[in-house]
Amino acid sequence: MNYQQTLDYLYTQLPMFTRDGASAFKKDLINTLALCRILDNPQQRFKSVHVGGTNGKGSTSHMLAAILQVAGYKTGLYTSPHLRDFRERIRINGQMIGEQTVVDFVAANRKNFEDIQPSFFEMTVALAFDVFAKEQVDIAVVEVGLGGRLDSTNVITPILSVITNIGWDHMNMLGNTLELIAGEKAGIIKPGIPVVIGEHQPDVAYVFTEKAKKEGSEICFASEVKSKVKSQKSKVDGLLDVSVTADSELHTLSFQLDLTGTYQLKNVRTVLTAVDELRKQSFTITNEHISTALRQVKTLTGLHGRWETLHTQPLTICDTGHNPDGVEEVMKNIAAVKYDHLHFVIGMVNDKDTSKVLGMLPKDATYYFCKPDIPRGLSAEILQEQAAVFNLRGRSYPSVQAAYDAARKAAGDNDLVFIGGSTFVVAEVV
Repeated sequence: MNYQQTLDYLYTQLPMFTRDGASAFKKDLINTLALCRILDNPQQRFKSVHVGGTNGKGSTSHMLAAILQVAGYKTGLYTSPHLRDFRERIRINGQMIGEQTVVDFVAANRKNFEDIQPSFFEMTVALAFDVFAKEQVDIAVVEVGLGGRLDSTNVITPILSVITNIGWDHMNMLGNTLELIAGEKAGIIKPGIPVVIGEHQPDVAYVFTEKAKKEGSEICFASEVKSKVKSQKSKVDGLLDVSVTADSELHTLSFQLDLTGTYQLKNVRTVLTAVDELRKQSFTITNEHISTALRQVKTLTGLHGRWETLHTQPLTICDTGHNPDGVEEVMKNIAAVKYDHLHFVIGMVNDKDTSKVLGMLPKDATYYFCKPDIPRGLSAEILQEQAAVFNLRGRSYPSVQAAYDAARKAAGDNDLVFIGGSTFVVAEVV
């Protein structure tokens, strides 16, 4: 099979969360461990940082990878889902793995897939770990896919665990209380391995402290570190000017960040705290490395879709925030923009509770309802009906592109066009 035929095989033969939803989520690590055994346990042959959480884990992973890369370490990066190209999920020093690497891996393990019957995600994790081991990366930053305790990535024993925050998402699989969700996320805390928690959330902090105590793991809440983080948008190049002051020598620095959503400041705290821990473990990471990396995270790692400006006239911005906490941050950023009228292109998936998100959206915007081009996509007409309950008005469109084109055409020069509601909607416009 060539590369496209290989992808077609993977997409059609293996259970996919994108397509099948909860039924594709395997609630154990059996398949992943079986694949890893066949591959001579590649997950044991490289150092790693494991990053989980409800929101911000992707941005945090990319920032950490960029810093390690600039510091001179051969750095693997595993993230999900991809936006355009499957190979976005697996990078080394920012470069996607080759098409032939994917083809050869599937060809060599096709019988194993038939015997083990892994999910698409389990196969991808095994591929990533196999590549990182063979390429002898110095360290890999591994983003959790869903949850933590039962996520396929949780077969690694990292040198550091990072959990950004806890919010409402995937309740049908992780639990219907924040404490239950936190318990699943805390599953990546390993015996004796330090853990950084991004946000100290009073309702769930005890879940992490108790888990860390049980495992004998040193724990630090990044939001509790005595530091001040300030930012303002640069008038020269549009980057985010950030200043961090604290007792720690590492944290007393100023830099520019090319991820310009203000919610990234929470992630920056988490990243800098994680860097502190890596320095304790003899990683040589200077302030200059940090400044150089954070100014060009997107260039170094290929990250897209986080408060990303697509056009300037009319101003057109997209963001992958799709759960209540993520959308709350998006609303804060929209409120900070000067515009005459908001044109909101929105699509969602059919296994999410849309009411919490729709209830947060502005009623004076014009909405362009669409369905992301995946089997789990929610019908644009149904989304329009659900939105009407919250007095959100607009039209439904046959595709994301049609909705996007209509919004851009209708918008005046001083209007704002925003695209969001789902990672899979953003994937069709970036």
